[in-house]
Amino acid sequence: MSELGNTIIALGDIVTNLIGIYIWVVIIGALLSFVNPDPNNPIVRFLYSTTNSAYSFVKRYINTNVGGIDLAPLAIIMGLQAVMVLLNYLFFSLASLV
Repeated sequence: MSELGNTIIALGDIVTNLIGIYIWVVIIGALLSFVNPDPNNPIVRFLYSTTNSAYSFVKRYINTNVGGIDLAPLAIIMGLQAVMVLLNYLFFSLASLV
């Protein structure tokens, strides 16, 4: 494989790793919603500020409240997993063409 192909694969790894980190942020934010942490904690504020926009985007198009449980984090995780699979396929296909 050429140097450009290796660069494309490395770029794909970086993008998918960033998506993986955001998935963990969503998981931790969802778990924090069960324990009702201190809203003045900077870590809690960071987690809520990074996930609330994604939650509101999903809730705008999908009714995620099922039986009193909000399934927006699950919908976001499933969507991001699908995006990761598609991006991996795209980057490996591009790298094999080069």
